[in-house]
Amino acid sequence: MQHAVELEELGSRITDASRFIEKAEAQLSRRVIGQHDVIRRIFIAMLVNGHILLEGVPGLAKTLIIRTFAAAMNLKFQRIQFTPDMLPADLIGTMIYNPKDLEFYPRKGPVFANVILADEINRSPAKVQSALLEAMQERQVTIGTQTFPLEEPFLVLATQNPIEHEGTYVLPEAQVDRFMMKVLVDYPSYDEELEIMLQSATNAAAAPIIPVVQPDDIAKARALIDLIYVDPRVQRYIVDLVVASRKPAQYGIASLETMIEFGASPRASIFLLLASKAHAFLQHRAYITPEDVKAIAYDTLRHRIRPGYEAEADNIKPDDIIRQILQHVQVP
Repeated sequence: MQHAVELEELGSRITDASRFIEKAEAQLSRRVIGQHDVIRRIFIAMLVNGHILLEGVPGLAKTLIIRTFAAAMNLKFQRIQFTPDMLPADLIGTMIYNPKDLEFYPRKGPVFANVILADEINRSPAKVQSALLEAMQERQVTIGTQTFPLEEPFLVLATQNPIEHEGTYVLPEAQVDRFMMKVLVDYPSYDEELEIMLQSATNAAAAPIIPVVQPDDIAKARALIDLIYVDPRVQRYIVDLVVASRKPAQYGIASLETMIEFGASPRASIFLLLASKAHAFLQHRAYITPEDVKAIAYDTLRHRIRPGYEAEADNIKPDDIIRQILQHVQVP
């Protein structure tokens, strides 16, 4: 009984603390038409200190979404265009010599912001990708011999084009695994595209965005998310989903054994739990359910499961494998 009362009280606090999300979404809707799932995933990543890999063809408003998100959230935004001739110094900064006092001084790069749009990340060479990896994982940057902490909150949203591979560098698995989610950005619906066209024709897309969030709002939300209750059965369900991607035969999906080259890492379990908590927070709940886990499973797992040769020959995608896992793993 006491536990139920505590959850009810926590739920009330979560409802109050999550109001800023609705205010920010209202601001986003002034410029962005549709893409509600993408926007929600960005909020989830921000709430639990994650990063997102966005994949979609050009022209789907990825930059507009991220820029507007940062403006509504009152966060510093930097867009970095990744190119084959890019150097790590172009990302993190470098040491500048001052002849006046004969000293070197650090000049910080564009990575020193709250929201980073790493546009076409797979166009940069390995040295640049490794520099970004330190920033994402350690939340710090080393310039010369000095190490500088990055600003909080710190969110990297990297984009890549799924249809163009000329002049690109495949992201190493170690770096891809650092992204909490891989979100697929799809085309808008017919009605949404009609509204986008009319909005652009009337210049309504230039509507001013009012910052509606304070840094303290994000800190309070993160503290409450840590308190969200997770039943032991749901904990085991999360681990079952991840282990099933490595050993599908144990869960009655022997047909996937030859379809998977390798499954999700333990980092997937961690991120799936955190993302499920954030999803429950957005639903104003003080506990997570299997439905929260299912809602976020595709985005959390699709870049951590590599289909084998047979799967590629049969045009079986990671999402097809995840769908079978969700169908066969017993829900508590």
